[in-house]
Amino acid sequence: MNSASRHLLLILGLALLAWLAPKLVFFIRADWHTRRSTWQAWLIRRRWVRFSRMQGLAVTDPTPTLWMRLVHREKAAGMRRVVIPRIRVRPDSYGVIVTAKTLPRVGRDEWVRAAPHLANAWGCVRVAVTQERPGRLRLRAVRRDPLIEPYHRLPSGCPPAELDRWEIGRDEYADPVTVRLSNVPGVCIAGLPGYGKTSAINGLLADFAPSPAVQFAVVDGKGGADYEDLAGRFFAFADDELERAHSIFRQLYELRRQRSAAIRAGLGVKNFWQVGPSTSWPLVLLVVDEAHTFLSETKGDKNRMELVAENRRLVEDIVKKGRSVGVCTILATQKSTGDAIPTAIRDVCPVALSFAQRTDEAAVAALGADIRGFPEANPVSLQDPAYVGVASMVVQGRPGFVRVRTPYVRDEDVARICQEAASLTRDPATLLPEPPRIALVSPGVERAAASERGEDRSSEAVGQVAVQNEENVA
Repeated sequence: MNSASRHLLLILGLALLAWLAPKLVFFIRADWHTRRSTWQAWLIRRRWVRFSRMQGLAVTDPTPTLWMRLVHREKAAGMRRVVIPRIRVRPDSYGVIVTAKTLPRVGRDEWVRAAPHLANAWGCVRVAVTQERPGRLRLRAVRRDPLIEPYHRLPSGCPPAELDRWEIGRDEYADPVTVRLSNVPGVCIAGLPGYGKTSAINGLLADFAPSPAVQFAVVDGKGGADYEDLAGRFFAFADDELERAHSIFRQLYELRRQRSAAIRAGLGVKNFWQVGPSTSWPLVLLVVDEAHTFLSETKGDKNRMELVAENRRLVEDIVKKGRSVGVCTILATQKSTGDAIPTAIRDVCPVALSFAQRTDEAAVAALGADIRGFPEANPVSLQDPAYVGVASMVVQGRPGFVRVRTPYVRDEDVARICQEAASLTRDPATLLPEPPRIALVSPGVERAAASERGEDRSSEAVGQVAVQNEENVA
C-alpha cells in the first residue's frame, strides 16, 4: 500500500470518527429510555425501504432515469423505478420523531391511514402525523404513554414570563400544551368528581399567584375547604353560600363597568390586551368552582330562584363584556349542560376542556358535537383510574381534539406559593383612576358668590338682553 492510499484511508477514518463521535457522546450521556429510543430509531431507518413498500407509502415512477437510458438503451422504455420517501429520525425519552417528505399521490392522508400499522411495526403506543409545511410531514412515534405516567410538578414561585398563556400540561405525545388567555372571555372545565378539575385550577393559581399583575376572585361551590389556605391571595372569596357568592358576582360586575368607563383614560386603548396586564391594571381571574351551585335552575324557593336568576345575569355580563377590560372567568362544573351553566354563558367561552364524563351527552355539552367524530379523544373513555388528571380539549392551531395530562401540584406547595404572595393582593377597583369630579353649583349661589366678590353684573346682563329683544322686534 503506497502513501497515497494510506493518506486516503486516514482521511476516511477521521471523517467516520467525526461523524460517529457526536452520536456516541449523545448515547453515553442519554438516560435509559433515550437509549432504547436510539436503538428503535436505528431499526426504523434500517428497515424503512422494505417497510415503506409494504405499507404502500412508496410510488412507482414509470419515467426512466438518465442512468437507465444510458445503460439500458433498448429496455429503458419499459423499465420502472420505485421511489421511497426520505425520512430523518430523531430519538428522545418518549420515542422518536420522524421527518418525512411527501411524494405524488402519497400525502398526509395516506400517512394517517398507515399510522396504526406504523405504530405496530415500530413498537409504539401511537403515531401522530402532522404537516409542518407543504411537502414535509412530522411523525411523533410514542413508545411510552405520557398520559398514564405520573406527572408531578413543583412550582418555582417565580412570576411567569408570559401572562397571556397558561401551560395546562402535556399532550399524548409528551409535547407541552398551552391555553391562550389573551382576548378570552371565559374557560369552561367539566368532568366527574375527583378526576382533576380542582387540581387543574390549583396549577393555574400556583403559576400566576407570584405575579402582581394578576388578581384572583374565587367562589367555591364545594364549601371553601379546597381554597381556605389560599384565600390570602384572593381579593374576593366566598364559599357555597348563595348570598355571599351573589355579592362577589355583584362586585365583579361593578368592576367590569368601572373598567369599561375608565379604560380609555387609564390605558389609552379600547382593548386591555393591546397593552397587556400590569401592576396598576392587572388581569382579573374569576374562578367559580362547582358553578352549578350558583347557576343551576331551582324550583320551590322563591328567594333562591331570584338569586340564581340574578347570578346568571351578572355572570353573563361579566363573561360577555369582561374580555376587553381584562376580566376572564373560569367556570368548573361536573356536567356543563344547559341546566347547570346557561348556554348563553357556556357557548361564549372559547376554551373548553373536559375530564372524564359518564355519558356522551355530557361530553357533547362540554366539547361540542364534533367530539362524536373523535372517539379516541372522547372523555367517556377517560373513566379508568389511570386517566385521573387527563382531559380532552381543542388546542388552537391543531386539528381535532387533544388529550392532555395536567400536572399534579401538591396542596402544600400551592398554599405556600399563595401565602408567600399574599402581600401582592390588591382590589382592582382601588387601582382605577378616580373620575374627575365636577361641582354642580346653582345659578343663585353663583350670583351670590359673585356679588360678594364685587363681580355681580346681573343688572348689566338684564339690560343687554332687553336691548337685544328690542332690536329683534324692530
